[in-house]
Amino acid sequence: MHQLTLAEIARGLADKKFSSEELTKVLLARIAQLDPQLNSFISLTEDLALAQAKAADARRANGENGALLGAPIAHKDLFCTQGIRTSCGSKMLDNFKAPYDATVVAKLAAAGAVTLGKTNMDEFAMGSANESSYYGPVKNPWNLEHVPGGSSGGSAAAVAARLLPAATGTDTGGSIRQPAALTNLTGLKPTYGRVSRWGMIAYASSLDQGGPLARTAEDCAILLQGMAGFDPQDSTSIDEPVPDYSASLNGSLQGLRIGVPKEYFSAGLDPRIADLIHNSVKELEKLGAVVKEISLPNMQHAIPAYYVIAPAEASSNLSRFDGVRFGYRCEDPKNLIDLYKRSRGEGFGPEVQRRIMVGAYALSAGYYDAYYLKAQKIRRLIKNDFMAAFNEVDIILGPTTPNPAWKLGAKNSDPVAAYLEDVYTITANLAGLPGLSMPAGFVDGLPVGVQLLAPYFQEGRLLNVAHQYQQNTDWHTRTPTGF
Repeated sequence: MHQLTLAEIARGLADKKFSSEELTKVLLARIAQLDPQLNSFISLTEDLALAQAKAADARRANGENGALLGAPIAHKDLFCTQGIRTSCGSKMLDNFKAPYDATVVAKLAAAGAVTLGKTNMDEFAMGSANESSYYGPVKNPWNLEHVPGGSSGGSAAAVAARLLPAATGTDTGGSIRQPAALTNLTGLKPTYGRVSRWGMIAYASSLDQGGPLARTAEDCAILLQGMAGFDPQDSTSIDEPVPDYSASLNGSLQGLRIGVPKEYFSAGLDPRIADLIHNSVKELEKLGAVVKEISLPNMQHAIPAYYVIAPAEASSNLSRFDGVRFGYRCEDPKNLIDLYKRSRGEGFGPEVQRRIMVGAYALSAGYYDAYYLKAQKIRRLIKNDFMAAFNEVDIILGPTTPNPAWKLGAKNSDPVAAYLEDVYTITANLAGLPGLSMPAGFVDGLPVGVQLLAPYFQEGRLLNVAHQYQQNTDWHTRTPTGF
């Protein structure tokens, strides 16, 4: 049962081949057996999962038949879940039990999804490797000595290891797409505002966006259908109708215009990944797509701009964690200043402290115009580049990451080297565009992803292209040895 996709589970439940309760018990046992190797979960919610599975079976017995009804999933541990620890991978929130459900959690629960637990993540979603978690690093099931990517690495590793069929993630600079690429999954970052951020603990508010991680585009379509939609509780949520994503999966790619930016194929890209990307292009050409070279001239400025804007927003968002109202509090503070200093110093890990300091500096008097304002201007130029490109093409295609997964600890002494792994993904967040990563092959036995970008609210187009590609390739069907 653990090899079934979300779509296959929906069909199996509808045909009464198994019950949600049976499936949930199988997967919980599998997690107990295999997750100690991976460290992909922070919290398991067995009692909740079994109760939800029984309720889903009862709803099916009464004639309901939704695609997510009885389907097991997990949530990245920054989505608030009522009465369950929501830690954000941090000592700061190790004892925090959310008093309410995030909108995404509530919507998926209403659709009948079964929550198996909360997945491990980089602390406050800050990282590209899933090594900054207070609960220890997550291991990549394709090679346990390598990282799974971050910050949604726990969700990615759990799905890749067949511990469950799909999971939620969040993407601030590539944190769904990058771990999807490094673990052989399909991961989708929706248009900014498409999925509610209410109850999703913020890292960088103008960049964060929740989305699905699964093995196939078809499964991502099912999970996104349950997550997407306007939320009046989120001021950044956009009131735009949600199409039936599954309905557009089988559309023809005949005449689809695909743009390949020349800037993507620079010296920083592993040439073996470049070859796999070109192979993917040829595969899509066979399906009727038309490919042309395009230019994104301001892409070179994306990483400096991102690493000013994101830490600046993080320093503001994380100021609420002060040891007073909730979260970690230091022992025996001498006075209020000591309480603030030690609670934050002991509660936050080194990567979070680094980004808070960078952000506070960029926003400080005398530096705001020089750094933050200039970064926002570059952000507009990057968006303009995409708008110009989408006048010529329907989809932009390129690598998701410049390298396959690296060894655990390999970049710990050089944070900038880890930041550079986000070079292809962060532009979509800066511009607010939807992006998808799908499996495209292997380098040294480690998975590689190809990234697709589309105009605003064209998630259906991304899923259609990925699904058609997956109907004609088998990369996404490969399973890591031992799982």
